[in-house]
Amino acid sequence: MANSLLDDDGVSNPSSNATLSDVVERAVALRPSRRRLLLGGLGAAALPFLAGLSACGSDDDTPATTTPPATPAETTFGFTAVGTSSADAVVVPAGYVATAFAPWGTPINSFAPAWKADGTGTAAEQEQQVGDNHDGMAFFGFNTAGNGFGERSDEGLLVMNHEYINPEYFYAPDSDADDWMAPFTAEKARKAQAGHGISVLHVKRAADGSWSHVQDSPYNRRIHGNTPITLQGPAAGHDLVKTAADPSGTVVLGTLNNCGNGRTPWGTYLTCEENFNGYFGWNGERTPSALENRYGISAGGFGYRWHLVDPRFDVNATPNEPNRHGWIVEVDPFAPAGQAVKRTALGRFKHENAECVIAPGGKAVVYMGCDERNEYVYKFVSAGSFDAANPTSANNRNLLAEGTLYVARFDAGATAGDNMGTGVWIPLVFGQNGLTAENGFTSQADVLIRARQAADRVGATMMDRPEWVAANPKKAGEVFLTLTNNSRRGGTTSNAADGSTTAGSARPATDEANPRANNVWGHIVRWNETGGDGGTATTFTWDIFVLAGQPSVTDARKPSANITLDNLFNSPDGLAFDSFGRMWIQTDGSFSNTGDFAGNGNNQMLVADPATKEIRRFLVGPAGSEVTGITWTPDRKTMFVNIQHPGEVGSHPNRPADYAGDNWIARNANAFSRWPDGATAQRPRSATVIVRRNDGGIVGA
Repeated sequence: MANSLLDDDGVSNPSSNATLSDVVERAVALRPSRRRLLLGGLGAAALPFLAGLSACGSDDDTPATTTPPATPAETTFGFTAVGTSSADAVVVPAGYVATAFAPWGTPINSFAPAWKADGTGTAAEQEQQVGDNHDGMAFFGFNTAGNGFGERSDEGLLVMNHEYINPEYFYAPDSDADDWMAPFTAEKARKAQAGHGISVLHVKRAADGSWSHVQDSPYNRRIHGNTPITLQGPAAGHDLVKTAADPSGTVVLGTLNNCGNGRTPWGTYLTCEENFNGYFGWNGERTPSALENRYGISAGGFGYRWHLVDPRFDVNATPNEPNRHGWIVEVDPFAPAGQAVKRTALGRFKHENAECVIAPGGKAVVYMGCDERNEYVYKFVSAGSFDAANPTSANNRNLLAEGTLYVARFDAGATAGDNMGTGVWIPLVFGQNGLTAENGFTSQADVLIRARQAADRVGATMMDRPEWVAANPKKAGEVFLTLTNNSRRGGTTSNAADGSTTAGSARPATDEANPRANNVWGHIVRWNETGGDGGTATTFTWDIFVLAGQPSVTDARKPSANITLDNLFNSPDGLAFDSFGRMWIQTDGSFSNTGDFAGNGNNQMLVADPATKEIRRFLVGPAGSEVTGITWTPDRKTMFVNIQHPGEVGSHPNRPADYAGDNWIARNANAFSRWPDGATAQRPRSATVIVRRNDGGIVGA
């Protein structure tokens, strides 16, 4: 059975004004013969007709000879922009409703245990519950028969990533007064691993527009940090991915730090492994290799402590395990018994998202950013071509198995300082462009496992933290990239060509594509593939679409002209187009609302017109959160948005006066945020937000 989750405010029109239904019923009462016309589904388009009806003095019921006005053409900005907010709530435009859905801990099916609000849940329980820190996400409508991939908007599979956990909220405080995580155990590590990965949820829309989770569906499932996953492609079976537990190098346990995502036209989901390095460390002494340094493997990792209790994450015990992470993982959500696949042909790095498009010539093209300061932008072009007549064919479902990986070089144009130029896609192919045995590369598998070092060797452009990539559905070959920020821009050092630079340690000079030193606000770059075909183009032109910042700044740090006091934001991160062509920008930056970030408020989501560059704010997230992940039903009457890490205190202006770090907030878990559960919440939870119009119309229109 379905577990319905109703909207918080069931009244769409709380004013005393008459609703459209009221007006229609009054008109029908006066002239019953007009019932068919008035109740025939004109919706909002009926409003001008009814206005004319009230002025009509004739009692003649003869059908009118005039044609009612046509439905207004859809516009990019069909909403009133919202202001900033530092409140612990989601803000959307007037006429919209936002409903929290499927928060962390939601039972994945009708057999799963209930979430324990005090944080005492077990690893086995978490494996059967929705994971933590929702991120990238995609909606897959059912077909007409309801048994596979299709275009239905009322029922489908909502697939979402779970990037990481917030330990201060994820665990119930233990016995050590100075360290809420101590003693740290294998059970705690396994519970955290279960909080990562992806969730597949069967969801259904009711007639009133609300959504429910169909809990008894066989499609519901979790893929987490200990789920077996096939390693496929050129790197599968290479010595660098073999372990004692997997001597064949073809089956990996788990997918971790699942950040952004992709959605293929053949009906599969792409989940992206980003900061996988943070889960690894080592016990005892170790001198890290150049490969480990280049990917940020360090003694203590990010403080998760897994390496203390799980040998798989101790690099001294299992040195090749890190090489089995940092890939794009393909999942068929309609095959619950199927095994996910890590597609090694797409390269190994800190994947943010995977924007998959079919180029005009038929090649599958996947655009990707490596999310770390001074890293690179990549694209993969399939060897095979998409069969549009048979979209879910076996041929299409294997397009990511083989192809060419490229990395971008952004060159300056003829005019200095105009933030425009040309670019080149450099193939990362063994034997080409210095990727040879003389320079330490041994095979194509080696190039892909060491993709960062290969990009160093070929001279790719170091970027200001490449994040999400989004392709314009209305203009073939036009692609946008968020560059979220870079505190290390403006020096004199670059990533060494021999691949020996420790991750994130370089301080490169500014350049045309990354023009600001200490880029605290971030920017968005656009490029257009030569000939409009990303499958065949090896060159492109580029420009900067927007430089975020403060309009009051007029020196070299100044923002672009399309930033005003009405649309301030910083650190653009998530990026996606809807099918109409609106570009949606999500932020993951400072919410301090002071200094460089004065007037920014909480993290937010904005809409941009790619043609005019106009930007308006649509949504603001709750306190301490990131707004990330976005997807729509095919009819665009429902938009799903993820709210990640609500309650991260940081420098928020509303943080508790007594706040004294993570150990304090772990023991006072509802002192800062109680989103989304409200007054009775014991701790904040990441969740999806369902956004829809009160009148049932298209979101954003």
